[in-house]
This record gives sequence, structure tokens and C-alpha cells, in this order.
Amino acid sequence: MQTPEKATGTVADAERGNWVDRYAPDWLKPYARLARWDRPIPLLLLFWPCAFGLALATLDEPSRGFDVMALVLFLIGSVVMRGAGCTFNDIVDTDIDMKVARTRSRPIPSGQVSKRQAALFLIAQCLAGLAVLVQFNGTTVLLGVSSLVLVAIYPFMKRVTWWPQFFLGLAFNWGALIGWTAATGSLALPPLLLYAGSILWTIGYDTIYALQDMEDDALIGVRSTARLFGRRARLFIALFYAGTALLWVAAGLAAGARWPFLAAMLVPIGIFAWQIRTLDPRDPGNALVRFRANHWVGLSLALAILVGLM
Repeated sequence: MQTPEKATGTVADAERGNWVDRYAPDWLKPYARLARWDRPIPLLLLFWPCAFGLALATLDEPSRGFDVMALVLFLIGSVVMRGAGCTFNDIVDTDIDMKVARTRSRPIPSGQVSKRQAALFLIAQCLAGLAVLVQFNGTTVLLGVSSLVLVAIYPFMKRVTWWPQFFLGLAFNWGALIGWTAATGSLALPPLLLYAGSILWTIGYDTIYALQDMEDDALIGVRSTARLFGRRARLFIALFYAGTALLWVAAGLAAGARWPFLAAMLVPIGIFAWQIRTLDPRDPGNALVRFRANHWVGLSLALAILVGLM
């Protein structure tokens, strides 16, 4: 007997009534779900580090000005490369997704899209991402291409290490380096501090996200920091968020930020504190809301860096 998700093509962990389910043509829906176009928050979590790096480069040398066109290109690149990463992840994880209640209705395990069709869609997205990347300087192109190594290894990490969230952080925040080099053509200490802080940020918020799947992951042997930390998850998430804030502040100061930046940093730090104080690791719905709140962390950090120009 078909589940409601299989019958309608919807995905169990997607928001009901999202724009893909409501407006996308039927032929496009499975691919849009495969690329997660129906879930903008993780897309923005990939985009924000690019904005961080670009804004930090402007803070370091205000005469450069803030490159709005580069920001638009980063947003487009984030859409296609996040979709490519999700598509590749679903191809690799089909056997796991079929065993987890939250993911078994995704396009490949539910039979909406074959692995061959998904592979062709993956290639198309990668080509679109390359078309965006070559608009930048040579250093940025090389960094962008090298990030594919991280994207390729990430789906396998949950099988071999308790720290797949660390590898997600390496891949998801590469844009912090790319945003900086797009403006400057080379790397320096501020973006490296920014990148390190963003990795800790990802470990924190993706541990919260992984709390939703702890029971299923334990049954099928999938590893995560959520399972590793167990009842101490809130403590460890708090430590990662504290490290994030310290490294982000250090990055801003290394780029020449002064008190307006430090004052504005109270906003993302406050959102971190709210997440920790109100997190209930036993409630998947509670964890999902706190995970999604990290979009506002990203927005507030980007604005804090720009406020630093004052």
C-alpha cells in the first residue's frame, strides 16, 4: 500500500504547502525536491558564508566597495551547488534513506527519480555552477573547484566517523574563503578565522538537526555528533557556538572592525543563547525550529560585518 507521500510525491520532512508542491509543474517536482528547492534555509546557510567573506573583504579595505554583483552570483551558485550536493548525497545514501522514516519518501528511494536520471541532473547542476564560478578571478576558480573534493567525501563520512558534521562544515563554509578571494584575489588571516568559526557553527546547528534522526540512525548504524554527544548534546552545542562567536569576533577585529561590529555581534550571540536555552533534544519539532533559526544568525553576522564599516 502506498504511503500518502508516495502517492502525492511529497516528501515527509518538507513543509506542507511549499512552493514546489503548489506551483512547480509535475515533471519538475521530483527534481526540485531532489535539489531541495522546497527548503530554502539550508540553501541560505550555504550562501551566508560567501556573503561573510565578501563583506569581510570590504571591511578590510573599504575602498574596494561592496560587490553586489558578486553577491548575486554567489546566491545563484549556492542554489545550483547546494542542489548538486543534495543530489549527490541522495544518490550515495539511497540505501540509508530507505530505512529512515523522515527520508524514505525522497525522490530516489520512493521511485520518483531513477539514479541515472539523478546523475544526469547532477551533471547539469555542476555545469551551471561552473558557469557561475568562471565569472571570478583565477584564485577563486581554483578554490571553487577544489571544494568538490569536500562535497564528494561528505556523504560517506557518516559511515566511517562520528564527526560527519565536521566534514559538512568544511564543505558548507568554503564560501567564506571564496567570498574573500573574489574581492582580493588571495587569502589572509581574517577569512581563515572566519572559516574556522563557521565550521564550528555548522557542527553546532547540524548536531541540532541530527537530533531528529537519532533513533533511526542508531538502528541502522549511521553515526553523527548528535549520537556521539547523547545527553550532553546541549553542552557541546553551546561550546561549539561559543567557539564560533570568538572566532567570528577575531576575524572581524583582524579585518579592522571596531566597536560597532562588536555591538552588532550581540545579535547572533543572542540567537545562539536562545537556541541553547530552549533546545529540547527529545523533541524533533523543537530541534527543527532551532536549526532553522540559524538563517537569522547568518543574516545578523553579515549585517554586523557591514555595520563595522561605520
